[in-house]
Amino acid sequence: MSAASADVSDAPDLTRSRRIVLAHGGGGQLTDDLLEASVMPRLGNDVLNDLLDAAILPSVEGHRLAMSIDGYVVQPWRFPGGDIGQLAVSGTVNDLSVSGAVPAGLALGLILSEGLATSDLEAIMDSIAQTARHAGIHVVTGDTKVVGRGQADGIYITTAGVGHVPPGRALGPDQVRPDDVLVVSGPIGEHGLAVMLAREMPEVQSVVRSDVAPLNGLIERMLETTGDALAFMRDPTRSGLAGVAADLARQSGFHVTLDETAIPVRPEARHAADMLGLDPLEVANEGKVVAVARPEAAQDLVDAMRSHPDGSGAVVIGRVEPERDGICELHTTIGGRRVLQKPYGEQLPRIC
Repeated sequence: MSAASADVSDAPDLTRSRRIVLAHGGGGQLTDDLLEASVMPRLGNDVLNDLLDAAILPSVEGHRLAMSIDGYVVQPWRFPGGDIGQLAVSGTVNDLSVSGAVPAGLALGLILSEGLATSDLEAIMDSIAQTARHAGIHVVTGDTKVVGRGQADGIYITTAGVGHVPPGRALGPDQVRPDDVLVVSGPIGEHGLAVMLAREMPEVQSVVRSDVAPLNGLIERMLETTGDALAFMRDPTRSGLAGVAADLARQSGFHVTLDETAIPVRPEARHAADMLGLDPLEVANEGKVVAVARPEAAQDLVDAMRSHPDGSGAVVIGRVEPERDGICELHTTIGGRRVLQKPYGEQLPRIC
């Protein structure tokens, strides 16, 4: 059975496993179960409990700070369309930006494996520098450690970011209302598919390339255009569009519908997904944003996104219904309907 057609009931019962398995890191339901069972009871607090892409800290003299952190273990470290350095900067910038923050600075942690070529390290540093310049942000602090040969697949990176949230800006599932529309900034699924093809089928020549990019410029344009009419944003990374939509329904409490015919997937990405037995809705993106806005602002939002290179493929893909059931439903291309669930584990390990 392919990963795309596997049912949750077919998955092994790992929720009470006494050891970590690879799927615990996939950003799906199993990750949520691990956090709920082992992390949140010990670390939970009023800020952490929201489990957003970035934490918005209490106001200090009228200014709210945002913090985010992420680890990058992608393998291979270089893939069509990008590399681990570009990914590390973009991921943290995007997590801050979708939370409404203006990124201010990055911290960079390197774990290097003995034997890594210095030319590879320098290529990654060049990529980090170029991506940071593109995002208009600086790496302001960091740390470097080296582990034994073969212990870190060459390089692991952690980036943490801080930013400030302008007064009056509020984004989150609690801001979502019935009749709001969902918009995605462009075709989905390309990052995870590009990495997976490079790893599993290096002999296959494919035009699929990662979409990895810092989106703070696009997101600021969206916010400037719509203001208070923009209720929620999220970058659909691990668990893909399906994970974001399912989380949105659960966290807001509303019924969310997606129109499969409206969701953009390039033909080459769909072909790659079919080859790998994957559902594009569940594949990670690293250069896309999903936004929820008031219906009267939908066209202005789409127009603003399309005016920016990173949002040129923006389209409306769904809406928020008034029913309070916390379910996400996909209206399929053949006229049917199915409940869209967050993936259980991880279709694509080590893609970010």
